[in-house]
Amino acid sequence: VEAIERELALIQRTNPMAKLLSSIPGIGPITATALAATVPDPTMFRSGREFAAWLGLTPKQNSTGRKDRLGRITKQGDSYLRHLLVIGALNVVRYPKARSRVGGGWIEALLERRRPMVVAIAVANKMARIIWAMMTTGEFYRPKLAA
Repeated sequence: VEAIERELALIQRTNPMAKLLSSIPGIGPITATALAATVPDPTMFRSGREFAAWLGLTPKQNSTGRKDRLGRITKQGDSYLRHLLVIGALNVVRYPKARSRVGGGWIEALLERRRPMVVAIAVANKMARIIWAMMTTGEFYRPKLAA
């Protein structure tokens, strides 16, 4: 296991996309290398919301007429990437230092109203949108703009 972790860390340091993605709080070498390997061309998605939907991180819509009813996440996309993003988001929700770097104000407000797992899914959705933006622009993560 240690040899595999060393090899992943080496890949993460040498791959420019994985290095870029690992600057996001909650994204480690495993998630960064998995995203860099799985998403070859981020421009095939029109927006970050479309990328999050591809991962299965957007809620199902059960809407009629004037009522919008949003349900659970769709679970339609890549379950491995979704799982990695949710684990990273749980760590962001759990630790205040990471929470403040991603956007602590809205996470704190959500934690007052919702369960931590629901908040983690919302943070994972936001992280997916940030990942898409970073992959398309090539810029490193800037915490001030995320808040």
